[in-house]
Amino acid sequence: MAAHSIFSMSFARVYPLYIQKAERKGRTKDEVDQIIRWLFGYDQQGIESHLQKETSFESFIRNCPRPNPARMQITGSVCGVRVQDIEDPIMREIRYLDKLIDELAKGKAMEKILRS
Repeated sequence: MAAHSIFSMSFARVYPLYIQKAERKGRTKDEVDQIIRWLFGYDQQGIESHLQKETSFESFIRNCPRPNPARMQITGSVCGVRVQDIEDPIMREIRYLDKLIDELAKGKAMEKILRS
């Protein structure tokens, strides 16, 4: 999938895929939401509002209220690409989220996922 096609895709279209990935591994929607709140600074109502509006993934990230400064601690690879080496800031944020959802699906403790 080309980078810019995911930018224009609605967050509401990608969100259920994150939940499905988590639930297949015995994790929950609440944990996915907790990761999104931690990473981007949205409250639950903010997440729900963007889902209803079908906001583009790019707008969801660009307009996030409080990007967590601890997200810079997220390292490793997603789809064979090291997240910390991604130059495009929007794609890097998307891959941060992908990486955290991967960690959730692999059974990592929430404290470690949220870098606390």
